[in-house]
Amino acid sequence: MTIELVRPETPEQHHSHRDVTGGWLRPAVFGAMDGLVSNFALIAGVVGAAGAGQGAVLAGCAGLIAGACSMAAGEYTSVKSQTELMRAEIAVERRELARNPAGEQAELAALYRSRGLDAELAERVAAGLSADPEQALRVHVREELGVDPDDLPSPYLAAASSFCAFAAGALVPLVPFLFGASGLVVALVLSVVALFGFGAAVAVMTARPWWLGGLRQLALGVGAAAVTFGLGHLLGVTVA
Repeated sequence: MTIELVRPETPEQHHSHRDVTGGWLRPAVFGAMDGLVSNFALIAGVVGAAGAGQGAVLAGCAGLIAGACSMAAGEYTSVKSQTELMRAEIAVERRELARNPAGEQAELAALYRSRGLDAELAERVAAGLSADPEQALRVHVREELGVDPDDLPSPYLAAASSFCAFAAGALVPLVPFLFGASGLVVALVLSVVALFGFGAAVAVMTARPWWLGGLRQLALGVGAAAVTFGLGHLLGVTVA
């Protein structure tokens, strides 16, 4: 009697990826870090020059509002310009597909041959993808421009992310002075904790060691604040 061993079927493995093309992560991270570091450095400079008081509050509030608006405007303009450039290049590719479809199909086949497919299979794949003009356009744009024409970054999302993140970061060193802090110690402690914590959180999101990301951001932030505090202390400017 022959016993046949039946190997159980391996279940399908499914996994998902986070959105890395939506245009929100970079401005949010940059905005929060810039808001925290720049406003802490600004407040430290004012405190170093004239001590804590109304001047520190006014400088912190002005830095928060001006910085958040500036960051949002800059991100909107940057991402909007980038998106317009992408759309212009997509339009160029669309015109080329309409003018010379055979040449574009041959270009696609050559691309797949360069990636290891044999000539016959590359021709079949290119022909199949080129049968639908819209599908062919998407493939050419992804392969030649490295972007997804159906998922271009949003300038509005980038601007909103940057504005909110900058304001949140800039608020951290300002809070103690809104409640009447008489020195830089409380703001320094809050900023140090926030710098390390946010740097660690970003490192975890990007699959890097959390302690390395935290220490790196802490060193950058404290270094910037130390420079401005020292300059303010040396200048001794009285803030009216």
